[in-house]
Amino acid sequence: MNTPLIASEISEAVLAQLRKAAEEMLQRAYAPYSHFPVGAALLTGSGRIFQGCNIENAAYPSGLCAEAVAIGQMIATLGSRPIRAAYIACKGHSPAWPCGSCRQRLNEFASPTMWVYTATLAGSPQRMAFSDLLPNSFGAMNLQKGGCQ
Repeated sequence: MNTPLIASEISEAVLAQLRKAAEEMLQRAYAPYSHFPVGAALLTGSGRIFQGCNIENAAYPSGLCAEAVAIGQMIATLGSRPIRAAYIACKGHSPAWPCGSCRQRLNEFASPTMWVYTATLAGSPQRMAFSDLLPNSFGAMNLQKGGCQ
């Protein structure tokens, strides 16, 4: 298992920028069915921040999670980049960690030392190493030649 980043490697100022970026997306979320807006902000290794919000659809499986939208924005702008941190904001009473599908999406681009933060508007952020959020993950290395033999 990789050693996670130490807290000092993501400064309080950068964490505040991530939180602000994620919370901005709450205002743009389209959540007329669940009434549960979610905002996400992703920090790349180069320091760029990409934002996303959830976009619901009457045909529930057709909706998009905030993390998926932020990843799409990153790919459309820069191409594939390692994600150093993700911040998820919601208006609920308790923080919302990424769903299983988004954990797998994040895994595709996660740096080995990625942190995930989550908070409500009024709450303090909680933090977890991505490797703890999705242990024993399935990824590109499993599909390398001979990976399943």
